[in-house]
Amino acid sequence: MAPVTCFLTYEVKPERLAEFEAYGRKWITLINAFGGQHHGYFLPSEGASDLAYALFTFPSLADYERYREQSMADPVCQDLFREVPTLIHRNDRTFLRPVPNGLET
Repeated sequence: MAPVTCFLTYEVKPERLAEFEAYGRKWITLINAFGGQHHGYFLPSEGASDLAYALFTFPSLADYERYREQSMADPVCQDLFREVPTLIHRNDRTFLRPVPNGLET
């Protein structure tokens, strides 16, 4: 069972960046509560002002799928899902797997 990391790219509404940051802080807590490890949100600083990123890892794809099912029934998650159209134009998910260091087999 290999861990899976979800890399999210967001096209955010720049005028709503403060609200998006608050939204991200809530998801960090939720992902961790659902058994994942959130690595943080990364907001625009220099360059493009409408791109933000997030990374989080679950122990396996099955654990990620379980989180997705549970989040659909969670009232806090549902409130956050309703905020998406006001904050985000679109997002893309990419799933990654870690490469172990040279000392691991």
